Amino acid sequence: MGQNGDAAVAPKIIVEDLRVGYGATEALKGVSLSVYPNEILGVTGPSSSGKTTLLRMLNRLNDRVRSCHHEGRILLDGQDIHAANADVHALRRRVGIVFALPTPLPKTVFENVVYGLRIAGVRDARVLRERAEQALLDAVLWDEVRDRLDEPALRLSGGQQQRLCIARTLAQAPEVVMLDEPCSGLDPISTLKIEQALQGLKSRYTIILVSHNTQQAARATDRCAFLLMGELVEWRLTRDMFTGPADPRTSDFLEGRLG
Repeated sequence: MGQNGDAAVAPKIIVEDLRVGYGATEALKGVSLSVYPNEILGVTGPSSSGKTTLLRMLNRLNDRVRSCHHEGRILLDGQDIHAANADVHALRRRVGIVFALPTPLPKTVFENVVYGLRIAGVRDARVLRERAEQALLDAVLWDEVRDRLDEPALRLSGGQQQRLCIARTLAQAPEVVMLDEPCSGLDPISTLKIEQALQGLKSRYTIILVSHNTQQAARATDRCAFLLMGELVEWRLTRDMFTGPADPRTSDFLEGRLG
């Protein structure tokens, strides 16, 4: 397993021997990797390989699943996110997630973007407007909706709705942005816009992109992890993994013979 870290840069997230199960079913089997700031980490692999479980562990969404149990540690800026004194709500503000299916609220475009801010108690209209505009700019959506902020978000196209969900996450100023198959149901143009948005965002955020699409992983990520049946097969710089996989299972997956 190739683990190419830059010793000069401290990881934002460190996953140490993470084992996760749902009842008797093992979902992750001793996964260890690091996520570096200002990089896009791709997580790829076939269905049921543990990709989504990994994301849900990183901001403790799996706390809500009664059958879920885990061993190992996850450190965010050196702090154990499962420590007894950890603030789960603060963690989820720091580590935002965008899901595969767009989930706009039955509200206007503007109110979708500022929803989390309002929940957090932000009331200043100027602040809300500025944060919404910046988030929509960052999500490469502002030019398409600047004159539609008061329209229902459900009128937007699927690709626009997904970028709106990204903007809603960004408006809360997270430190880490996780995206779980964000382009799975989108056309190539919408997919390109999301990939362009991510490239623009990585200078300010740590980004984790889950994608079963190997072409997208090759295009859009700096470092890539390949999961298979809960096992981390490889974790390397993307260009190295795609040009010279260290494990034959990786070659099989990248060349379409697996999954």
